[in-house]
Amino acid sequence: MKKFLFLTLLALLGAALARADLTRPDLVARVESCEAILEEFQSQRATAIPANVWQRARAVLILNQFKAGFLIGLQDGYGVIMVKKPSGRWSVPVLVHAGEASLGFQLGAKAVETIFVITDDKTPQILFKQRFNVGVDAKAVIGPKGAEAERNNEEILRTPMLAYTKSVGLFAGATVKAGHITRNDQANFTLYNTRYALPELLYSDWVQPPAEVQPLMAKLQQLAP
Repeated sequence: MKKFLFLTLLALLGAALARADLTRPDLVARVESCEAILEEFQSQRATAIPANVWQRARAVLILNQFKAGFLIGLQDGYGVIMVKKPSGRWSVPVLVHAGEASLGFQLGAKAVETIFVITDDKTPQILFKQRFNVGVDAKAVIGPKGAEAERNNEEILRTPMLAYTKSVGLFAGATVKAGHITRNDQANFTLYNTRYALPELLYSDWVQPPAEVQPLMAKLQQLAP
């Protein structure tokens, strides 16, 4: 019981820190952690996103979240979103906040890593209005893996958001509701030393990518050229 309480309090503290003002090295570490999530997903057969799914990618959302529960459940975290431009090149990674709260008796804490492959150009633009709810403002389902992707899954592959997560017990085509995604313009001002916000960072070439974000951009360009 004490261990559960400790983990819960630790995760709740982490949620508070996730909203605090962070230094540029802190924000670079967030981008690098999202790059590590992508690398780890693709390195394991059980979690690797198939090539024909990457071929449909118009945007990618990588989330690093944690859940804690003790009477009131809390899900909080961060991530990056990137879009594929008409030129075929990928944008710089733009930091976002990811969170959710729920009521009911809960106990425990865990980390959740998720990659959403977005298959249309309109869904990322929902963030222009600050926030969207995954599974509400944009339909999301669990994406097919390996041999599943080679079968007739055209209906699943046309879903705006295909989710890949480390959680177990999920089946291709199952509906996903993963809380809300919000812009984090202040973090991006600090990371890129600019006053350009999410729309300009995603869709313009006005900000040159610093060295720290280029490995993630190169990895995604390799997966979804």
